[in-house]
Amino acid sequence: MKKPLNVVLSFFTLVAVSVGCSSESSNNNNEDVTKTGPTETEQATDDTAISLPTGPIDKDLERIKMPEGFRIDYYAKDVENARSMALSPSGILFVGTRSNDKVFAVVDKNRDGKADEVVEVASGLTSPNGVAIKDGDLYVAEISRVIKFANIEQTFRNKPQPEVVNDKFPTDAHHGWKYIAFGPDGKLYVPVGAPCNICKPEKPIYAAITRMNADGSGLEVYAEGVRNSVGLTWHPETKELYFTDNGRDMLGDNQPADELNRATQKGQHFGYPYCHAGTISDPEFGNERNCNEFVKPVTTLSPHGASLGLKFYTGNMFPQEYKNKIFIAEHGSWNRSEKIGYRIALVTLDGNGGATYEGFAEGWLQGQEDWGRPADVLVMPDGSMLVSDDKNNAIYRITYSK
Repeated sequence: MKKPLNVVLSFFTLVAVSVGCSSESSNNNNEDVTKTGPTETEQATDDTAISLPTGPIDKDLERIKMPEGFRIDYYAKDVENARSMALSPSGILFVGTRSNDKVFAVVDKNRDGKADEVVEVASGLTSPNGVAIKDGDLYVAEISRVIKFANIEQTFRNKPQPEVVNDKFPTDAHHGWKYIAFGPDGKLYVPVGAPCNICKPEKPIYAAITRMNADGSGLEVYAEGVRNSVGLTWHPETKELYFTDNGRDMLGDNQPADELNRATQKGQHFGYPYCHAGTISDPEFGNERNCNEFVKPVTTLSPHGASLGLKFYTGNMFPQEYKNKIFIAEHGSWNRSEKIGYRIALVTLDGNGGATYEGFAEGWLQGQEDWGRPADVLVMPDGSMLVSDDKNNAIYRITYSK
């Protein structure tokens, strides 16, 4: 990957991250954006200056290789099974988990780029993977429902009690964990994975991305034929939805590839279970539909690399050439004969519907031994980027200095 251009660090204000849920930001009507706060891909007023780390890098993080000028440090340790992330307006990071039953708040009191404490917000939940913030409330996606913790910045230390937003989702644990995000339309987007490796599920809703109003009403299918998306985000200019999708297993090491998809309107079909990665007809269901009937991926990703959370880079800390590029957390394969993924990848859109795809931060996989598994990425108001790791139980912070 070519080395980035040197640029002057900007002390502007940057990306407000309304977070998480599966990818990220939202508001019901465009005219409500100023009332409800900016989406995660939009800028907000923030007078926080850039804080760059000093001193040596942690020994284990020396294994992570990135382009020249970039540095990775621990933002927080001991965040057990850290998965999806969402940032509140005051800068509290909320973190969901998948194999845990907890949601955490990670607090950087003095805004020095390193967390001071990790607070357990809630426990006893069922794979509370997805988290998102809207109007001061924390939304959490469990397997079969979405719940809400009101006024979370004032209550997160007091074991707040949630209210149910919508409990009409399937109870299947297989691909049941969710990554939620509010979109530019103010609706909450909630993927629902297929309850299998390969099957033709009918009802209730499966293999789809759904959306609903913030109060849980108006649940509808937005995109079909999506096997298992665990990452959503919106283009900061076009406002189109981009999402990762994990390909089916048991067709060999190198097929099908994971997908980066773009949805431009409601009702589009992305191929599952008939077609994979845009061109691969499924051996069981492919004779029922042709691959040409479905929306093609923007680009294919690592085969079985488990592409999860993704974000457009909208900050001002990284070199200008990174603006509006997509960072993707690749969790890593589990059933290839040789492991793949375990890294942060970078996608550059070419403006004509195509894209290039390459590695950005690598080293969590050493040979065939993995010591970390990136799960989500988040752009901070100062332009740095956080990365969650559910194996190393950590949140990392990536910064740039010329």
